[in-house]
Amino acid sequence: MSIIDQVEVHEFTFTARNLHLKGAGAHASITYQKGASILLTKYAVVVSCRDGARGEYVPLWGGTRPALAQTLTLAPLLLGRDADHREQIYDDLKRELRQYDHYGHGPIDIALWDLAGKKFGASVSQLLGGYRGRLKAYASTYHADRSGGLDSKEKFAAFAEQCLDLGYRGFKIHGWNEGDAREEAENVRYVGRQVADRMTLMLDPACELRTFADALYVGRACDDFGYFWYEDPYRDSGVSAFGHRKLREMLKTPILQTEHVRGVEPKADFAIAGGTDFLRADPEYDMGITGCMKIAHLAEALGLDCEVHASGPAHRHCMNAMRNTNFYEVALVGPDCPNAMPPVYACGYSDALEAVGKDGCFPVPTGPGLGVTYDWDYIAKNRTNLHRFTL
Repeated sequence: MSIIDQVEVHEFTFTARNLHLKGAGAHASITYQKGASILLTKYAVVVSCRDGARGEYVPLWGGTRPALAQTLTLAPLLLGRDADHREQIYDDLKRELRQYDHYGHGPIDIALWDLAGKKFGASVSQLLGGYRGRLKAYASTYHADRSGGLDSKEKFAAFAEQCLDLGYRGFKIHGWNEGDAREEAENVRYVGRQVADRMTLMLDPACELRTFADALYVGRACDDFGYFWYEDPYRDSGVSAFGHRKLREMLKTPILQTEHVRGVEPKADFAIAGGTDFLRADPEYDMGITGCMKIAHLAEALGLDCEVHASGPAHRHCMNAMRNTNFYEVALVGPDCPNAMPPVYACGYSDALEAVGKDGCFPVPTGPGLGVTYDWDYIAKNRTNLHRFTL
């Protein structure tokens, strides 16, 4: 029995170069700007037990300030619990955050899976029954900009060619974040004309289009070039099962929804209501590896594929154990700028654009737990706060 006697949450900062924050609040997005930099905040979770068992995780895309607040709410509730009782802990923490969006739950569950793998000398993939060694990947772009990066349809097409040369066989467009349906549709068609015969293309407006009519207009551009999916098109915020069922009825391009619908039950409702062709899951957003695999199995039971949102070691292990999935999302990438992930690995692990293999795939870590080694010297050097909860 591994009784949890300490949970630590380390806040830290890092700098991302050639990037800037465009807009503010709900309309903010990170885009390219030569010479600019952004100071970003993330955090790390460490769960320790009386018998010496230890699990760690640094959330990547989900490591936001609101997520941190939820993680700090949940962390003391782990004390005295058996770390092997992940299902019971998942169930209790899910109830604890029932009034919120559950963002802070995922990092804790992932750390518990890392702990279990290290304790038993097995990778998370082995614990889950994973079977793939490599994951077919797509390059998922930053939002378009007006400052010399992805600032035109020609630049998007050129970047798609660059990604193809690196080995990628899939490419997903995030547009200008301004809701201009004609500009978005023109970009979709131009990139389609250039590379659709050689790459699998996807479109994710990230809920930027303002009306259902705009979503339909851009969706028909996707139809013209056989886009693999159309994701979160308009300002319903990605949660209207009825609206997306209507889109499905009027378009040929498959719809990918539920990135913004948390957990297995509401995703089941969304799919059964006919609101999507693919389900979306993310171990950071959807209450951990435990929650992500529940969604994958739900999709399988319905005969649907489940696409894992974003990238990271937990994401790779989940995909490794899923039959019904297609692509690993390498996010967010662009020419001449890094993805905005903290450089916290001391083992060579990378989700950088250039880390893709010539076969268009990324490897699944094989070491115990998540199979990555964190650079705790770097985290400590850049730490801004340490929260420690003890039994």
